Amino acid sequence: MISELCDYKFGPHTIRGQEIFAETKLSFAFVNLKPIVPGHVLISPKRLTQRFSDLNTDEVHDLWTLAQNVGSKLERHYKAESLTLAIQDGPAAGQTVPHVHIHVLPRRRNDFRKNDEVYDAIDENDKEYKDDHSKSKPLDLDENRRVRTPEEMAAEAMELRRLFNCI
Repeated sequence: MISELCDYKFGPHTIRGQEIFAETKLSFAFVNLKPIVPGHVLISPKRLTQRFSDLNTDEVHDLWTLAQNVGSKLERHYKAESLTLAIQDGPAAGQTVPHVHIHVLPRRRNDFRKNDEVYDAIDENDKEYKDDHSKSKPLDLDENRRVRTPEEMAAEAMELRRLFNCI
């Protein structure tokens, strides 16, 4: 699925090829700077597109097909019971990185005190990413969340590439 390690733009940010673990002709999957749960990753179109409605039909199909493939493999890999797949489409919906992306989160029973708290955590995660990787106050939902090093992110991406036979 990955022919070579290419960098891609994610809004104003650059996602290094070492952080990408799967890609298709139109989309790419990458590890998260500050995951909410183990295995929390992002799927984004390669074309810099701010809103979901701006994607063409091929991009929508490709994006969701990759999300489905990634989700099914991550659910097994992280021994999860379910998945949360979420898009925040536009600033009023909580989107802070101006590039369409799907959050894929492997989920376990009781990983959040109240199940819908995951959406607050996603919103906070995006706000922290927008602040250009600043060291914001951790979420009350998980005091251990922290910004990961490039080396940690590259190691996780390498592990996940094995699921997609992309080494």
